[in-house]
Amino acid sequence: MTTPATPSRVLVLNSGSSSVKYQLLDMTDSSRLAVGLVERIGEETSRLKHTPLATGGEPREQTGPIADHAAALKAVSEELAKDGLGLDSPELAAIGHRVVHGGLKFSAPTVITEEVMAEIERLVPVAPLHNPANITGIRTAQSLRPDLPQVAVFDTAFHTTMPEHAARYAIDIETADAHRIRRYGFHGTSHAYVSRETAKLLGKDPSEVNVIVLHLGNGASASAVRGGVCVDTSMGLTPLEGLVMGTRSGDIDPAVTFHLERVAGMSTDEIDTLLNKKSGLVGLCGDNDMREIRRRIEAGDQRAALAFDIYIHRLKKYIGAYYAVLGKVDAVAFTAGVGENAAPVREAAVLGLEELGLAVDGELNAVRSDAPRLISPEYARVAVAVVPTDEELEIATQTYALVRSSEGASGTGA
Repeated sequence: MTTPATPSRVLVLNSGSSSVKYQLLDMTDSSRLAVGLVERIGEETSRLKHTPLATGGEPREQTGPIADHAAALKAVSEELAKDGLGLDSPELAAIGHRVVHGGLKFSAPTVITEEVMAEIERLVPVAPLHNPANITGIRTAQSLRPDLPQVAVFDTAFHTTMPEHAARYAIDIETADAHRIRRYGFHGTSHAYVSRETAKLLGKDPSEVNVIVLHLGNGASASAVRGGVCVDTSMGLTPLEGLVMGTRSGDIDPAVTFHLERVAGMSTDEIDTLLNKKSGLVGLCGDNDMREIRRRIEAGDQRAALAFDIYIHRLKKYIGAYYAVLGKVDAVAFTAGVGENAAPVREAAVLGLEELGLAVDGELNAVRSDAPRLISPEYARVAVAVVPTDEELEIATQTYALVRSSEGASGTGA
């Protein structure tokens, strides 16, 4: 009698307030079988774009109203089924969910139970834009496959290793503890993956390498990683703190909020919207696309040039700060949409830091590639790298490892 093959596929879901990103991966070789996106959920103009990579088929797209996340995942399941990859497949081992905020309780991927869900819900006040959508995605997936392990992989988990002196704010400690006010950090799956891949690029074990990771997308964050362990990161209680971002202000004097309330008569919600959605690059120059900002700079636009300079100034400050935190730096790694594709950002961020051992080779920096690569000259004491992030693979890897270890522990594994 032939022993059935162990299920090896993982569906990764990233549920936003009005969208669902998904990837189906085969963990025997980490290959992608299908990828897709459902956007504008709840609107008449909803859109699902699905690409069946396993069959080499052309991308398929459908438009029309998709009422809610349940309808969205049902549509995703139908698209996958057309390629023989449906959610009812016995080869599906688990569903891995990106959950933005796990607080201090979750420092590792976690099989989702009702107790876990209750804790994710308790964290909604510190992640009001993200955790509710993550919860909706989990509940919907549970209803479609109640028999399948569902795993939460938390954006904050990688940063739970920060020492107290890095994680604490200097406010009344009883008030902070009562309301869970501390620095949690985000983009953790990306920082974990990129720091590990950077060590591999250098031919070393992560435990031997100190890396400053710069995750630069519309949301942006930096981290100081010592020997594979995060010791500091730029985002805080929420994803608002830290670097200048596409629409977020990053670091700001807290008294600005009091001033806007007292002098401008703005409400808390209006200030929240200003700092999260109408600030950063878009607030400074009206654009949050770095390609457009660079085009405007080349055309002589002074406002775009100022926005770029402010962005780089903040970035450079964090590189210097994390250099001081780590004491010794082996590499600075750029990742995410801007970090991977905007050569002028990488060049400007390192310019003037030669005394710290940092430099960029112009020709290497100009190369566009999907592969991890060094862009520093051979003489540089500190490697400067471009390392494409892969948060979905990281979530799938953590999910699959947890499910397999759980099977082994329960005696049900192969």
